Amino acid sequence: MGSVSNTKQAAQELIDRLPEDTTWEQLVYTLQVRHDIEAGLNDVKAGRVHTSDEIMASLGIDNR
Repeated sequence: MGSVSNTKQAAQELIDRLPEDTTWEQLVYTLQVRHDIEAGLNDVKAGRVHTSDEIMASLGIDNR
């Protein structure tokens, strides 16, 4: 994620969009999904990605 200020702002915006009857579990899940998506996007930007074919080959699986 970005800076602390941006993180707090993004979290507040997510919370504001949740229904009034949201449970703690739903809140934590929503925040975790947001975190995971941002982490994945950062991996893509940093080039930390592999194709399906590369992964299959590293596992010794023929993907033809």
